[in-house]
Amino acid sequence: MASLNTLRTKFGAVLTVVIVLALLAFILSLGPEMGFFGSNDPTVGVIDGNKVGYMEYIKTYDAVKNGNGGDESSEEGAAALAGATWQELIAKHFFAPQFEKMGVAVSQDERLAMLSGEYPSQVYYQAFADPQTGVYNAGAVQAFLSQVSTNPEMQAMWAYLNSQAMTNRMMGKYAGLIKAGTYANALEVAHGVKVANESRNGRVVAINYSTIADSLVEVSAADAKKYYEAHKESYKKLPHRELSYVVFDVAPTQEDMLAVEAKVKAMGEEFAVAEDARAFIRKNMGQVAQAYTQITDADEAVMLDGKMYGPVLKSNEWVMSRALDVKMLPEAIDLSHIVIPATDSALADSLVTVLKAGSDFAELAAAHSAYSATAQNGGALGSMPFSALTTDLVKELADAKKGDIVKVAMGEVFQIFKVNSVEAKKKHALVGSIVVPIEASSETRRNVHNAASILAVDGKGSLDNFTTAAAAAAVTSRVARVSQGDRLINGLENSREVVRWANGAKEGEISEIFNLGDAYVVAMLNVIDENKYQPYDATREQSIMMTLRRDKKFEMLKEKYAGKSIDEVAAESGVEATPFQNVKFTDFSVGEAMFEPAAAGAIAMSAQGEQGIVKGGSAAVVYVVDEVLTEAEARTAEEEKARLQTTNENMSVQYALGALQNMVEIEDLRGKYF
Repeated sequence: MASLNTLRTKFGAVLTVVIVLALLAFILSLGPEMGFFGSNDPTVGVIDGNKVGYMEYIKTYDAVKNGNGGDESSEEGAAALAGATWQELIAKHFFAPQFEKMGVAVSQDERLAMLSGEYPSQVYYQAFADPQTGVYNAGAVQAFLSQVSTNPEMQAMWAYLNSQAMTNRMMGKYAGLIKAGTYANALEVAHGVKVANESRNGRVVAINYSTIADSLVEVSAADAKKYYEAHKESYKKLPHRELSYVVFDVAPTQEDMLAVEAKVKAMGEEFAVAEDARAFIRKNMGQVAQAYTQITDADEAVMLDGKMYGPVLKSNEWVMSRALDVKMLPEAIDLSHIVIPATDSALADSLVTVLKAGSDFAELAAAHSAYSATAQNGGALGSMPFSALTTDLVKELADAKKGDIVKVAMGEVFQIFKVNSVEAKKKHALVGSIVVPIEASSETRRNVHNAASILAVDGKGSLDNFTTAAAAAAVTSRVARVSQGDRLINGLENSREVVRWANGAKEGEISEIFNLGDAYVVAMLNVIDENKYQPYDATREQSIMMTLRRDKKFEMLKEKYAGKSIDEVAAESGVEATPFQNVKFTDFSVGEAMFEPAAAGAIAMSAQGEQGIVKGGSAAVVYVVDEVLTEAEARTAEEEKARLQTTNENMSVQYALGALQNMVEIEDLRGKYF
């Protein structure tokens, strides 16, 4: 029966499957507006004209978290859950309605067939497959459904499962329709065979565009503007907010370090003579090791003679240890085991009896062990250091000899061990340690916070004030860009709260003081940019003018060397003609050093003796093909047709998803709330 906990552990791959299949390369196109449903439900996003309210997002987030077994305790886990929730909402508000319009649907009979296993569903498979055999278990579905009516959490999980399965199935059908419409025609096959079986040898001259001064190339503002409008889609961007911020690091002062050292030395004196060392360790937030450690280090050997190790300073922490117990234990032990559920103690006792009487351990492990990973190998665990065993096992196996059979109760199972071999005994210790980090004192933190408070007051009013106040506080003002959908600022740890503030702040607003662990942060919002395209002025010199100058320089070079042989071009340009070999149509480079895909393509399509000039990325490339080499049947027409068909099918689905992307307008407004 699929229990609730089992389902939670299985759902890790469910979301990945759906996202990879359904939302591959889905780059969100975001917009600027914020609205409300009713009076108390803020709009956290708009998907294809459908507003997503705060409560809908929370409900979906909880369903994804429960159904996916998500962990939001870390920033990485929370970010993964937030991303999965957003994709689920996109599927609900965009993909599902579009599929319905196209007539792509999943019938009730088809859904039942998926649940029964007749039509395999990766979503249902991940939830209900037998963990031991990997075989889909339709009975587990019925067992789960019998509990759903009385368990709201399981109801939400069931709804999530069905939603994912239906989206997965519909996307699979859509991909199938697209693939069915693709084919490789005879011209494509002939071209593919030709370029696969041919290569070129020749010579090439690369004339760098920098050989013509920019001052000799005239590009008008009208030309630049015309280029911008014609290529505007190349300058799409996400709306963003720009902020300046300063970091006040909270680091221990020299006085703090001396105070911690004095505290540690006093603690060490008490620890060294404490009669109940374990109690002292617990009182001072220390830890007792989970296993015995073989002693080889000289400092540890001193500790074994009854003395304390430390306190010593290691990586900004004071460390002190004592041996709580010392035993002579095997250096290593080789074990096999049989795992029996704790509810079947009679079977465990029976197995111990027959094993001690000489029964074959490997056969019984294969027949009875609940741990399939080792049962298939006769229960063999192999040789391991004795220090790898927990203290509970050390107690049971410390004096074990080769051939011994030992039963150990461990949580919800019994483990029956067979000792295959034991190495010589060495001295081991169970160590208890106390670690005291060197941290800033309360007074130091207060002083740093006061400095941040002064900046937060003096920096108000303008960016100049903020920068001046930062300089007065001897901290560096940094600039960050937060695009819609971002959760963190690169290079600033634990910055989620800063990003949330930036998404709700007004231009010129200065923030509260953020406590980011070992630092205080103060920020000012400089710019709110809701444009969907990079402004013309921002792209003109950096991109457009450079491109247009390059194009004009190429035309000048093309005209200059028209009708001249490659040797003449080399002589006049002062660049040596270098040989190339075996250039093919699929190459990206000409030779080892020249990355010029356009030149490689032109060379591969030229006849023997043909010369040409190609506009490359950084240079005008003049080439001549001296020899065309042919490999007979390096690729047959049948092989090329199969290759092209596979490529076309995969590319068609990718481009179809891109077309769907262009159909939808999405505004991601979650940054202010989550």
